[in-house]
Amino acid sequence: MTNKSISIRDVTLHRLVMRLKDPFTTSFGTFQEKEFFVIEMEDDTGCIGFGESVAFSSPWYSEETVETNKHIIEKFLIPLLLESPIEHPDEVSKRFESIKRNNMAKSALEGAVWDLFAKRNKLPLYKALGGEKQQIDVGISIGIQPTAKALVHVVEGFVNEGYKRMKVKIKPGADYEMLKEVRKHFPDVLLMADANSAYTLKDINTLKKLDELGLMMIEQPLAHDDIIDHAKLQSELETPICLDESIHSLEDARKAVELGSCKIINIKIGRVGGITESKKIHDYCAQQEIAVWCGGMLEAGIGRAHNIALTTLPQFILPGDTAGSSRYWDRDIIDPEVTVDKGVIHVPNKPGIGYEVNREVLESFRLDKTVYSQKNLVTYKQ
Repeated sequence: MTNKSISIRDVTLHRLVMRLKDPFTTSFGTFQEKEFFVIEMEDDTGCIGFGESVAFSSPWYSEETVETNKHIIEKFLIPLLLESPIEHPDEVSKRFESIKRNNMAKSALEGAVWDLFAKRNKLPLYKALGGEKQQIDVGISIGIQPTAKALVHVVEGFVNEGYKRMKVKIKPGADYEMLKEVRKHFPDVLLMADANSAYTLKDINTLKKLDELGLMMIEQPLAHDDIIDHAKLQSELETPICLDESIHSLEDARKAVELGSCKIINIKIGRVGGITESKKIHDYCAQQEIAVWCGGMLEAGIGRAHNIALTTLPQFILPGDTAGSSRYWDRDIIDPEVTVDKGVIHVPNKPGIGYEVNREVLESFRLDKTVYSQKNLVTYKQ
């Protein structure tokens, strides 16, 4: 690898809004448009790296939103990033330590640094991370459907497409009976439930009924910030609990595992603050023999590419949420688009994220852009 440090010249925030093919419903709401930022980062050699923000417009998944991301990125993180050259992307999270939380904002910039670093070293991003797999198994995430019949129909379509695992969103009143019908029609499919914190310990009898269905896991059944009650629940369930919203760092993962709060962890790059922290959690879980998988945040192509690269690490032994571009978008912002072949994504071997950003398509979805220059942190808006 090159020993030359990375001196970032400009950071551009492209603000985009893309419309999902179909409304996506979880326990916390329904939406069909995804607003987010594409981060474009250019160094003093003219090399460009890309990152993508994953926060939603409303704070239903976490406290972060598109607007709070913009504020934190432009007022705090970009100045920290541009204050001196970077030797390695792992330095970025350390540089951002003085800013509390705001993990999705941090991750968006760190992802662009990782892409830039890999391109400068003429490496695919997955190899820069230490990944090994040439292909990854992927599953699908299915929003809450109006009826069990509708859910079975949706699952059937994805089974026929070859996806390796079905994740079904649930909430009180749309859980056991819906999943029971899916299991009846697809007795052998890898099936899991995602509750997005919709339950409490008062619902333990309902959750225990899910043990009958042979689920891979139930994801985040209890409060988004809890690991104590999850430990109590896991002791009552045969079905493994997977934690998502409760895990924001390696320390959170360590405490959850030591308490017995879960048997599986969903690693989302944005939720934990970037690829560097994701790798730390991955390495710890490998030591503890805790299975991990890569969750999705309805990313467009750049974020999807980062997820693919991360999933090549060896402890990602369960299919993740990184479906093909066409699952969500009529047109993605990358070429080629991410495609799935019989439940598998073939990992690209081009330098960096392995996909080219289609400028014309990006501009068609763009609301505005702001350029932050290394020269005295001058800001240009267009």
